[in-house]
Amino acid sequence: MAHLENLVLCRESQVSTLQSLFGERHHFSFPSIFIYGHTASGKTYVTQTLLKTLELPHVFVNCVECFTLRLLLEQILNKLNHLSSSEDACPTHITCETFNDFVRLFKQVTKAESLKDQTVYIVLDKAEYLRDMEANLLPGFLRLQELTDRNVTVILLSEIVWEKFRPNTGCFEPFVLYFPDYSIGNLQKILSHDHPPEYSADFYAAYINILLGVFYTVCRDLKELRHLAVLNFPKYCEPVVKGEASERDTRKLWRNVEPHLKKAMQTVYLREISSSQWEKIQKDDTDPGQLKGLSAYTHVELPYYSKFILIAAYLASYNPARTDKRFFLKHHGKIKKTNFLKKHEKTSNHLLGPKPFPLDRLLAILYSIVDSRVAATANIFSQITSLVTLQLLTLVGHDDQLDGPKYKCTVSLDFIRAIASWPGRGGLWLYWICPDRCRPSVESDENPLIGLGGCEQKTIYQGPWSIWTQRVNYKQQGLSTICSALNDVILTLKLPETHYLGLHFAL
Repeated sequence: MAHLENLVLCRESQVSTLQSLFGERHHFSFPSIFIYGHTASGKTYVTQTLLKTLELPHVFVNCVECFTLRLLLEQILNKLNHLSSSEDACPTHITCETFNDFVRLFKQVTKAESLKDQTVYIVLDKAEYLRDMEANLLPGFLRLQELTDRNVTVILLSEIVWEKFRPNTGCFEPFVLYFPDYSIGNLQKILSHDHPPEYSADFYAAYINILLGVFYTVCRDLKELRHLAVLNFPKYCEPVVKGEASERDTRKLWRNVEPHLKKAMQTVYLREISSSQWEKIQKDDTDPGQLKGLSAYTHVELPYYSKFILIAAYLASYNPARTDKRFFLKHHGKIKKTNFLKKHEKTSNHLLGPKPFPLDRLLAILYSIVDSRVAATANIFSQITSLVTLQLLTLVGHDDQLDGPKYKCTVSLDFIRAIASWPGRGGLWLYWICPDRCRPSVESDENPLIGLGGCEQKTIYQGPWSIWTQRVNYKQQGLSTICSALNDVILTLKLPETHYLGLHFAL
């Protein structure tokens, strides 16, 4: 019992209740037990640890993996068959199509000597998926002890309450056990228990206290907090390793780890970069935004006009309609200045969230921010519909409303900044392939393209033969100037082994 208390922390009440329900090995236990609670509240860990520590015969099945009736029933029977057979014997695979066959085969499997005179436990994790299967499956599992006349207990683990399981026709009521969320004191105790052996328990407990002070308001998931604790601990103890501070110098340790915890706060739950990438960031003291992940939205590729539609939608959502004339008209006339602000306008619009706007206003802003003339064609309207499908815009109200549809922009300011600073806009990319020894001539000041303003160069492949690219802003230079410079490159640089690959226009 003392060993079990060291393995399972802060769940003494639930462990005591389960032990009372299990009783002795030869006693008939409760037919079915329903355990529920939020994610990472210890349901699966406590149940598995208790059954393994007490060495009770059990079968653990995840209902996400067994997504059909046949997979689920066969998984249970084959695992039971493996328990009942000897180590030397190779158990045969059991097939099962219906629940009636399952009851019959279950009686045969549990006749084995190793399973006689003791309770067999069937644990179904993610039990909420049972509701999507046959209607007789859940009532059958709840009454499996009665149907098979065997000493068996079915344990259902779920994140939703029993009331959402109960069939309309009624069923046998299981024993319901609730696992509450861990309090901040419980999290402190559990996380401090994982301290590395090379550091003292008090030192690691002080680190966990700092970690929970930062993340507890936004994240109470034990798995995520444990991941964050392991990820950021090397940076916390870095001054101690370098000999710049002692383990008791909490203020200096906090100043060292604070900026890294703020970076980690931006990506809680996302796991957009791997642990090795995160360690590289901390080692090099680089900005996590340089590693392009989910929150940067730099991988989102949209059509040309869709980018402007999204920018126009963001402006319409976060700017009052009365400011459109001042922002988007060149000759808006004289506007009376006033220092009077309404009470709700003193708060930042980004804190209040996006406001709905009509389609006409979206198109009016779109026409004002696009350089060329845009016609309200089916192409524009289909791109608006595509943005709604991608959940970048949200349709407010019903589709059949008479006064025109209204939308909301659901993307963040960082997303819009990434769209607005689109590097390919207004550029012409030149692709070259040349031997490595010729690259200095191509990249030298003698190259006429180098002298053009607004140039950007990069090497996208380097080896014996390198691929070298250059972007020139053709809207500033004009296509005729660029073509003339390109002709000079080919004819005057005298690079016989350099081959021009192609041009790519990025409008």
